[in-house]
Amino acid sequence: MPSWQGKSKTTPLGYRIFVWVLRTLGLMPAYGLLTVVAIYYCFFSPVSTRNLQVYFRQRLGYGKWKTWRSIYSNYYCFGQTLIDKIAVQAGLQTPFTFDFDGEEHLRQMVAGGRGGLLISAHIGNWEIAGHLLKRLNTTINVVMFDGEDEKIKAYLEQVTGGRNMKVILIKADLSHIFAIHAALEANELVCMHADRFVAGNKTVQAEFLGAPAHFPAGPFVLGARLGVPVSFVYAFKESATHYHFFASELKSYGEPDRKEREQKMLADFLRETAAKTRQYPLQWFNYYDFWKADAG
Repeated sequence: MPSWQGKSKTTPLGYRIFVWVLRTLGLMPAYGLLTVVAIYYCFFSPVSTRNLQVYFRQRLGYGKWKTWRSIYSNYYCFGQTLIDKIAVQAGLQTPFTFDFDGEEHLRQMVAGGRGGLLISAHIGNWEIAGHLLKRLNTTINVVMFDGEDEKIKAYLEQVTGGRNMKVILIKADLSHIFAIHAALEANELVCMHADRFVAGNKTVQAEFLGAPAHFPAGPFVLGARLGVPVSFVYAFKESATHYHFFASELKSYGEPDRKEREQKMLADFLRETAAKTRQYPLQWFNYYDFWKADAG
């Protein structure tokens, strides 16, 4: 069974404290509180910290002290992304600014009238990316596993008013496949993350950052079968108040052999994601044993 269980380690109380600080004192004091939380996670979240050590030392080649500084910065940055998500979705006044690279590709996708797949990973801040995609004036569907704590979900919906995107939940009866088809037929966009899997998922193995890892087969199987345009999308935090959104040129996979289409899409995803991970190494937010997780 893979180490990722589909749940965050954040508690409902933790969210309540940060939301109170955010609403009462503002964005920067909420960030200030993160300095203590990040130190706590460095020493009292041993599994996540150990897995980050593997990422920074073995995959990126950092030295010992740079690794520890990076682990702290990673936890701090992850906390910022959670705060930013809440602030934006709750409609609070924020100083955020944004750069957009490749927005024209997504507008081309919408204009094509066939819908399209947006493939991403758990790096950067996808929730912010979803908010930015409202600029496209089309419906965004996010395919996701629903394993979060019910109390956390209920509280965040109360604070933010719910997500600004449609959610397609992954279900054992595969009904999400029909929902994806329906969304694409309505010329909507479907976003899938292609870097995590849970027990029972079919996976594919490929090299990522110099070592073999398992990836969910679903996004690549669907992309190969549906024949719709594909773009790889990411949003990264570049300063306390600035985000940079990226969307790759549209990809069409028309190879005669379906397996060849899947392999080509996987290779494109790995290349794009590895490049962005190296560009923004502190925004890698997979805290389980990514390179040794057992395949389902």
